[in-house]
Amino acid sequence: MLWRMTPNFSCVGTFRVVLYGLLVSFFRCVMLQATDWNPGSLHLGTRMEIHGRYKNYTWPHRDLASVVAGDVVLGALHMIHARSEDKVCGRIMAQGGIQALETMLYTLDYINSNQSDILPGIRLGILTKDDCDRDIYGLEQAVDFIRGSIANIGGSSYKCKDGSNPENDVRIISGVIAAPSSVTSIQVANLLKLFRIPQVSFFSTSPVLSNRERFPYFLRTIPSDVNQAQAMVELVKLLKWTYVSVVYEESSYGMQGFNEVEKLLKENGICLATTEKLLKDSGVASGEAYDTIVDRLLQKVNARGVIIFGSDQEVGELMKAVNRKKATGTFAWIGSDGWGGRGLAFRGKEDQVEGAITVQPLASEVEGFREYFRNLRPQTNLRNPWFIEYWEEYFKCKYPGSAWTPFNENYTKVCTGNEEVTEENGFELEGQLQFVSDAVMAFAYAVKAVREQVCGEYEGLCPAMENIDGDLLKKHLLNVSFTGLSGQHFQFLSNGDGPSRYRILNFRRNDAGHFEWATVGYFRGGNLTVESPLQFRVEEPSHPESVCNKPCAFYEARLPFEGDPCCWMCSPCNKYQYLPTKDACEECPWGTLPSWLKDECIEIPPRYLQYHDGIAIAAMTFASLGVIGTSMVVLVFFIYSDTPVVKASGRELSFVLLGGILFCYAITFVLVSKPMTYTCGTQKIGMGLCFSVCYSAILTKTNRISRIFRAGKRTVKRPKFISPESQLVICGSLVCVQILIGLVWLLISPPKSIPYYSNRDDHQLVCEGAVGYSYMIGFSYPILLVTVCTFYALFTRKIPEAFNESKYIGFTMYTTCIIWLAFVVIYFTTASNIQMRLATMCFSISLSATVALICMFTPKLYIILLHPERNVRQSMMAKAAFTKPNNASALRVDSGTQSDVGFSEVEMTQRLKSSGSFSSAFSRSTSATQTYSNGNSISTQTLDSMEQVFDDEDVQL
Repeated sequence: MLWRMTPNFSCVGTFRVVLYGLLVSFFRCVMLQATDWNPGSLHLGTRMEIHGRYKNYTWPHRDLASVVAGDVVLGALHMIHARSEDKVCGRIMAQGGIQALETMLYTLDYINSNQSDILPGIRLGILTKDDCDRDIYGLEQAVDFIRGSIANIGGSSYKCKDGSNPENDVRIISGVIAAPSSVTSIQVANLLKLFRIPQVSFFSTSPVLSNRERFPYFLRTIPSDVNQAQAMVELVKLLKWTYVSVVYEESSYGMQGFNEVEKLLKENGICLATTEKLLKDSGVASGEAYDTIVDRLLQKVNARGVIIFGSDQEVGELMKAVNRKKATGTFAWIGSDGWGGRGLAFRGKEDQVEGAITVQPLASEVEGFREYFRNLRPQTNLRNPWFIEYWEEYFKCKYPGSAWTPFNENYTKVCTGNEEVTEENGFELEGQLQFVSDAVMAFAYAVKAVREQVCGEYEGLCPAMENIDGDLLKKHLLNVSFTGLSGQHFQFLSNGDGPSRYRILNFRRNDAGHFEWATVGYFRGGNLTVESPLQFRVEEPSHPESVCNKPCAFYEARLPFEGDPCCWMCSPCNKYQYLPTKDACEECPWGTLPSWLKDECIEIPPRYLQYHDGIAIAAMTFASLGVIGTSMVVLVFFIYSDTPVVKASGRELSFVLLGGILFCYAITFVLVSKPMTYTCGTQKIGMGLCFSVCYSAILTKTNRISRIFRAGKRTVKRPKFISPESQLVICGSLVCVQILIGLVWLLISPPKSIPYYSNRDDHQLVCEGAVGYSYMIGFSYPILLVTVCTFYALFTRKIPEAFNESKYIGFTMYTTCIIWLAFVVIYFTTASNIQMRLATMCFSISLSATVALICMFTPKLYIILLHPERNVRQSMMAKAAFTKPNNASALRVDSGTQSDVGFSEVEMTQRLKSSGSFSSAFSRSTSATQTYSNGNSISTQTLDSMEQVFDDEDVQL
């Protein structure tokens, strides 16, 4: 049945006709401006006059339409003809066009038949137009779907002669099933939303169409390309490709699909070798353009994997170019549903397509349709005005009486109409016809829901449904749930898309050597499952690698080539670098080294002087022996504290000195402890303090001796501050200076432990003060004390031996200076090895303490322990005064008892003065100088002053 879409008024309504024409022109202008279409040389709004071989005719037949009358009428757009660059519409489309149309009619028959109780008492009608796979052409055809809505706008002041209103046989289109192409669906959706007409597409997969704000009345039974892109990238990952090329068509379908694929490839670290575009919306590309695309693909020799997001026509031309360029078998294809399984893409190009893996929305065969279609005949299938053209194209014959087309005028064979459509002569069923059937079923169930809501128990079509509200129909469309003729359950997603279900197809040879699209897996809900092995080619079963470079070794970084960041050279990292990413080596921080796998930096175990280290054991052993020895001296001095030797040694300062020596030995155990805040603080205070205690006591001793003998040369008056209490105050004052220095140092530089790196392989845990030369701050004051003590020892070296404890102080200081000179040299040369520096410090401190202990106390212990008979008060001075000058031994007095000479002198002087018998002899000698065999001399005045200087508790010189 042919229906020419022109208004048919029973009487003329001039105003409505004018309004119709103005609105049609207006909507065409609006839609052209609202799109990115760039018209080429063709003027799609005009027909072409063809000068045929037998007669002239116009092409295309734009007014042809397939009509099924009904109570509720739907509109439909199908891709009946392919696009053509020079003829507007090209050849008939067998699978995506005629088969899709017949599936729609077949489903409509089922809905209107007695087999179905979906719409009892209501017939569903349809008006089908051809869009020729062109968006603007399809838009112009879709304008006929809104004529009923335009005619229904407002009223008319025109009346028929009998006074009645004019009658119009143009029915209102309640919904539209359109379109196969995404770009055409976008154009149509922009038009239909102005009239609130719901639209359901069966093949449009562009992600743009999921935008509910932009396309509020658009739905589709096929899933969005967002899901398809995910499936394609999952296949790339399954094949372990990291470097691929992408070819996409110049359409909304291709460009939106490419955008999704590109985004997912980047997210998964897969590089793009090159991207190529196939012309579609702006025209039909020439063979040379396809050859250029193949040449560019061949330039990327390592990118053997190619993703193609396009339609069957364009992909078919690309495969022809692959054949012309002798690139068969070079590329492994991953394809979209626009060409996978479609004859135009692979028929006659099987060798070029072999091994392709395509993603196709999961669809089952519509039950009974195969037999229905094969039994169709041109003489009986009158509701499909393009079926005769399909018949002619399929059998390459001219049907008697058919209209001339640019394609059938060359056929010499005459069609009988009784030819058989079979698999043997090339029949192949389109794999996605379920989506066409589901679109019709969805409208049927939605109309049923609307009828139940607005008509209630009314039988048939109630008046309220003569003009179905588009919003109400869309609401019920989104809520439909049914099992279609394919046996699969269907329900729209919340955004109006179809459920995400895909079949994975592999084009390969079967066991019989024939090519087939074999189902090898599925993609559901974001998960890819492969149920049978993928096959590339018979001679090369496994798919080739598609990588620009082999992965670098674990110790190498990728250095991308300029202009092609997906390809790289491998550069090894050095000993101290690791790979936080695969693209660059980075230095590990000091104190760390890269792991064996170069994926992280591992801390070098910190080194510090520990108790179990050999050198620490030696230092602690030395210090322990010193502690034991010092403790024994302390014990002896305590036991014999009231004996002349201990008294003569300056009992109080001796105990202070012994305490300082003990402190020196004890500081070793602090130095070998793990660096922590409190140990570091103890080191800062203790190192200088222990020395300061020792040398403050020694300095006080030497100062007292010096002052006594200097005063004895000038006066018999007792020198000030030589009592034990005064000496302790002086010593304590000297120690307080060191304490003050230490406290200020702590305040300025609080103690803390820090990591120290002498080189890249080193990691030492040290006290902050041990780094550099800051510890010399603590040693500066003790060094000053040592220097002063040494000078005093030099100045008092000529004191008579009988009074000369300073000789042993001198030995102590000379040895200490030698030790400290050696220590300072070692300290400054071990800056990189803090453990060695600390160990050297331990030995130096302990050795200095040992020298003081031996030199200052061994002579006294010798007398106390081995010669107690000499530990008495003696009168040596008188004996010394009358001994012959050449008798050196007569002048020798043990150091341990030398200060007791003072007692002898006092005693002797007192005795002489009391008896008066020796006064003249002694008085004659008072002005003389006493000379001893060792060359030392002391005046009688000095000797006389001893009586004034010493008492029983203070006898030490």
